[in-house]
Amino acid sequence: MRVRRNSFVAQEGIPFLLAAVIAIAVAVRFFNPWFTVAAGCLLLLLYLLFRDPDRAIPGVALGVVSPVDGRILSVDQVEHGLPQGKAHRIRIRIDSFGAYTARAPVEGRVRDLSSMTVDGTTAFKSNALWVQTDEGDDVILQFNGHRFGLVPRSQRVYGERVGQGERCAYLRLTRIAEVHLPIAGQVLVQPGQIVVAGTDLIGKVPHLECNALPAVAD
Repeated sequence: MRVRRNSFVAQEGIPFLLAAVIAIAVAVRFFNPWFTVAAGCLLLLLYLLFRDPDRAIPGVALGVVSPVDGRILSVDQVEHGLPQGKAHRIRIRIDSFGAYTARAPVEGRVRDLSSMTVDGTTAFKSNALWVQTDEGDDVILQFNGHRFGLVPRSQRVYGERVGQGERCAYLRLTRIAEVHLPIAGQVLVQPGQIVVAGTDLIGKVPHLECNALPAVAD
């Protein structure tokens, strides 16, 4: 599902921001200045939470960009991270006041995760995005650590194409993002490193072309 985009906040946050603006107007009209200050602080907090700025997407063919704003927690390998089996896993602690919208790590087509099984069992929960590049490389974005029981909300449907760094899901205060890359690919980040969604490269898939294109704004 595509959503209308702007350069300020995620569409999902607009009703909350409007409610805060109304609260400010009511406080100015009927209450003392402290209520107005409190409502103003709430508006600022909501803006920081729902902000969704445009990003300059690096035009690196088949490079893997960070899907979220945050800090790298760990880099390791997992046995069943992709349909082919073993994969690199990059875990990122999401910045709660970073961009509210996650970005697609690579360009490709969204696949149905329910078709990916290990020993007859679905390998991933529904709160994950499987993107397969035109060259057949698989990258999976998995979310964990949901606050208040709110799972990320996908903006994409199975079979749809998604561009590198394009908006793909609302994070909804999720704590952790995991990116699974082919084991033959390359990891470009280390634990402790700060990354910016849609802008910073965190890895490369095996068929990566080395020639970078000029960055484009999204």
